[in-house]
Amino acid sequence: MGDVKAEVRAVAEAARAASAKLAQTSARERDGALRAMAAALRAQAGAIVAANARDMEAARAKGTADSLLDRLMLDAGRIEGMASALEDLAALPDPVGRVREERVLENGIALSRVSVPLGVVAVVYEARPNVTADAAGICLKSGNAAVLRGGSMAAASNEAIARVLHDAATAAGMPRGCVGLVSSADRAAADALMELHGVVDVLIPRGGAGLIRRCVEHSKVPVIETGTGNCHVYVHETADADKARAIVLNAKCRRFGVCNAAETLLVDRSIARSFLPETMTALAREGVTLHCDDEARDCAAWAADAAARAGVEVRFDCAEEDDWATEYLAPELAVKCVEGVDAAIDHVNRYGTRHSEAIVADPQVPAGAQAIEAFLARVDAAAVYANASTAFTDGGQFGLGAEIGISTQKLHARGPFALEALTSYKYVLRGDGQVRA
Repeated sequence: MGDVKAEVRAVAEAARAASAKLAQTSARERDGALRAMAAALRAQAGAIVAANARDMEAARAKGTADSLLDRLMLDAGRIEGMASALEDLAALPDPVGRVREERVLENGIALSRVSVPLGVVAVVYEARPNVTADAAGICLKSGNAAVLRGGSMAAASNEAIARVLHDAATAAGMPRGCVGLVSSADRAAADALMELHGVVDVLIPRGGAGLIRRCVEHSKVPVIETGTGNCHVYVHETADADKARAIVLNAKCRRFGVCNAAETLLVDRSIARSFLPETMTALAREGVTLHCDDEARDCAAWAADAAARAGVEVRFDCAEEDDWATEYLAPELAVKCVEGVDAAIDHVNRYGTRHSEAIVADPQVPAGAQAIEAFLARVDAAAVYANASTAFTDGGQFGLGAEIGISTQKLHARGPFALEALTSYKYVLRGDGQVRA
């Protein structure tokens, strides 16, 4: 325990020293470092993939779920995506030094509010090694030093990526310690980071509900909470069936193990028998198991009979109360029939995690337009969609560059957050001898 605490403090204090120097670097210098980091990822892709292969082999030996293996896996394409994301960051406007407000006070003092880095940003995450590159890049672009603590499942991958990024950044003129990795994946390492108030300026947990809850409840360092994603797609009775079906399949099946994947399908009772059987069969072809309320279960039984003749197995069971509140991160989907938009909104606000929610309805007819506006106005979530998949909740898709997380809280950041959320501001005041009476 003592060794873990000592390691964590050493990495954090090196980051603290680096942060003071980073705050004085120019946008041109930081952008040059980001491009150098991207080039280094490409040059060292073989070594990173080899390290990832060791993590994948160990994870498979432990019987890790396919959805988690998908999060863990790196190949040449994903490393290219990490490198491209760093280059995209370099092309974005500098978030540091922006003048957000200027005015002259009654006493003649000129006041301006200027964006500044937060300082030292610690990111605690689990099975996604790409977070190592995303977090390091976003922190560097915004003038912050990064302290990274990944999970044990991706230990070799994270170490390889962090070493490549740090060496490239320092070779490009950034201070040593600007990208620090805590090698210990022990829970004690995360606990030690939470204790470093005054050294670490903000802590960002990325992972499952247990990790996030532990950080929120125990950290002495301010936390930006990245929430779980119990996301819904609600199909209104006016929806175009083909459009709705495509949105449901994309929101659920594009990638099962991501936080913007739909976990519950709500369908107006009036269209359940016409919409659900074909949709359930399509979901079954993607390997999705359905947890249904009574009405949806009847539709699933009907779909199962028809699908069996085509060689498709529709797997379904009776939903329990816990299903409505579950983030599956797997090929599973809860299905419920509701009596109109008000019931859908009530269900989403009761069971959702304030992440991403979607309605599919026809905006060209009054009932559909009214349902859309009610859903968008009354659903409490970081992102609400009309006639689009929840899969778009992503920093890159929102034009923010690589995201550092998706926040479901309301203070200081909400939704996909990146550069802007990793800056604070200070007031700069210029006077001419004024004194206060």
